[in-house]
Parts: sequence; structure tokens; C-alpha cells
Amino acid sequence: MTSAAQQLLQEARQYVTGIFTTKVNPAFVYHNIDHTREVVEASDLMATHLGLPEEEKPALLLAAWFHDTGYSAGQPKRHEEVSRDIASDFLQSRGIDQQTIDKVSNAIMATKWPQSPTNLLEQILCDADLSHLGMPIFPEKNKLLRQELNLLFDNKLGKKEWRQKNIFFLQQHRYFTEYGKTVLEPVKQQHLLELIRKAEKNGKEGNDSMEKMVVNTRLPPENNVVLPVEKNNGNDKLVREREKLERDKEKFEKDKAARTERSIATMFRIMSENHVNLSQMADSKANIMISVNTIVISIMVSVLLGKLQFYPEFIVPTIILLAVCLSAVVFAILATRPNVNRGTFTQEDIENKKVNLLFFGNFFNMELKDYDWAMKQMMADRDYLDSSMIKDIYSLGVVLARKYKYLRIAYNIFMFGLVIAILAFAIVFLFSEQNPNAA
Repeated sequence: MTSAAQQLLQEARQYVTGIFTTKVNPAFVYHNIDHTREVVEASDLMATHLGLPEEEKPALLLAAWFHDTGYSAGQPKRHEEVSRDIASDFLQSRGIDQQTIDKVSNAIMATKWPQSPTNLLEQILCDADLSHLGMPIFPEKNKLLRQELNLLFDNKLGKKEWRQKNIFFLQQHRYFTEYGKTVLEPVKQQHLLELIRKAEKNGKEGNDSMEKMVVNTRLPPENNVVLPVEKNNGNDKLVREREKLERDKEKFEKDKAARTERSIATMFRIMSENHVNLSQMADSKANIMISVNTIVISIMVSVLLGKLQFYPEFIVPTIILLAVCLSAVVFAILATRPNVNRGTFTQEDIENKKVNLLFFGNFFNMELKDYDWAMKQMMADRDYLDSSMIKDIYSLGVVLARKYKYLRIAYNIFMFGLVIAILAFAIVFLFSEQNPNAA
């Protein structure tokens, strides 16, 4: 986002905050600056998640900031039109192009119930405006909305009537974006199910009052929506709705469990692959260290040691270099040297879930029938299987830590030791040049 767009959004935030602070009736305890900020944050989140083009984002966030400013005019039923006009006047005063103004205006109008978005930008704003329906904060926000309506209108809404209005509204509402459908919709359905359960518990609410409320029932005045006329059998309808939602919830839970299972399996597979790759890298580094140092040792033994009798002053530097190379080789070998367990286990070990059957070192000395029995016991016990996989990952990590510890020592010895050996050779060489008759 450009610096100019960020500056414009900052000015819009200050302008809208001023409107809600000075011009909006304090009775709007739901449609206030807090709700506006939440819609802006939700819009920003969804835009990022859904990949809204970066050039479209400023128009979306501007529409989110201005979408409820129309409540300042005291006309809840047509607040979208007023919000559109306020946003247009603000943007025109800042010299914003007409195309952007149209995008903002159309997005604000798309939130008018029933919502009618025509593109991704408008869909995001519509879903963000009602994102609380699919969030844990729904009960809190719902209470604020009822409080707001009771403060603004003479017709006070009781809990039962408000519950029924919410049931009908949640049944009618739908999310438009992929984010809304996959993230918010399941939570919204749980809220709907909870409302139906509460309505069902109230006995006569399902028979007497419900039938009255269904006929020509209207949602809160600011939404300006007439619900469909429909007669029903009270509790029978609630039971059917509950059964349907229970099935949907059960399906959702099964799908969620399946996704969780796949995620866990993927996690274990990735972790194992990473550990194996790191182990291969450690072995490769150790092999390099062993190869380089053995070559140096071979050259020194075959070439240099035979000439030390003629150049005795190089004996000490040669010993230093040999010691460095030999020490580096030893620690590199320690890094790659395998540790194998006894390779057996007992029935008691399996019953107490002490042995990890996923590592060959724990079973290679066992008979096939014993290992087959043990594996079936482990596979039949989910906790034992999960514990074994965790132990296997942990064991790989411990082995890796040991390998890299010895490798670090080998590389440090080689690096610092090689520097010391070269310096020793250089000092002896310079000293012998300065004192040619010292020997």
C-alpha cells in the first residue's frame, strides 16, 4: 500500500472517529466506533487471506471505516445511503478519483439488507460487517444490539422475542466469501443451534408465542427486513431444525477430526523427514572432515616426516598439525558412529508402553511373531502409537544433537588448530631464515 493511501486511511480514521464521538447518539451502543474498528480489522484480515489485489485494499478499508457513519443522521433505516454520501463528500474533498469513490460507495450500499455484493471487495465488507455472527463474541454483541434497540424504540424487546428474531435472522443470513463459509459459518451454526435449544426449553414459547412471531415478523428496524410469512407446528419445527443442525454439526466435527488427523500425520511426516535430512547433512559434513584430514595426514606421513631429520626445527609444527588432523578425524568419526541398543523387549515393556517399536534398535533381536504381536498391540492403542511416534521424533532429535555437538568440536579443532599449526610453521620458517646458522 502506498504512503498516500496510508495517509488517506489515517485521515479517514480520524474523521470517522470524530463523527462517532460528536454526532452519533450515545444510545447506539452496538453501532459505534468499536464496531467500526472491528469491521475494519476483519476486512483487512479477510483481504489478506483471500488475496484481494493490493490496489483494491484502500477502497475496502475506506468503505469499512465509513459504512456506519450514516447513524449520525438519526435515520437508521437509510443509514447506508447517508454513509455513502458522507464517504463521497470526504473523498471528493481530498481529490480522490471517481473510480475509487464509486468502489467505496458500492461497497457501502452492498451491506444494506438483504446484502447484495457483486464482487470480492463488496463480499469481504458484507462478511466483515456481520463477522461477529461467526465468532465467540456473538452473545456479547447480541446483547448490545438488543440494548441499543430498546434504548432507541418504544417497543421493548423481551428475551424470548429477541431470541426468535435472532433464530430467523441467522437462518436467513449467509456468508459470501470462502473465509466466511469455512471459518465463520461453522461457528454461526453453533450459535444458531444454541438459540434453538434455549427456545425449545421454554415450552410454550415453541407453541404459543412462536406462531405469533412468525407471522409478519420483522427484524430490528435498522435492518428494514420483512421475514417470510410462515405457519408452523411450534416445537416440531424446532425439533426438525435442531436435528438438522445436530447432523450438520456432527458432520462438521467429523470433518474437523479428519482434518486434524491429517494435520497430525503430516506434522509427524515432515518432522521425521527434517530430522532424517539433518542427519544426512551431519553425516555428509563428517565425511568431508574425515576425508580432508586423512588426506592431510597421508601427505604429511609420506612426504614431511621423512624430511624432519634434515629440518628438525619443523618437528613441533608438524606434531601440532598431526594432532589437529587426528583430533578432528576422531570427533568426526564419533559424530557418525552408530549406537545400537540390545534389540530386545519384554511383554511387560509393551504392557507398560515403555519401548518404542518404531526404532529398529529396540527389536532387531526379537522373533518375528513377538514383534508382530507387539506392533498389533501398539496399533490398537492410539495413545501408545502417538507416544511411540513422539518418542521416535525425540530420539532422532537426541541423536542429531549428539552428532552436531561432535561435529562442532571437530570443525572448531580443525579451524583453530589449522591456524595455530600454520602460524607455528611460519614462525619457525621466519626464525630459520633470520638465523641460518642456528642449527
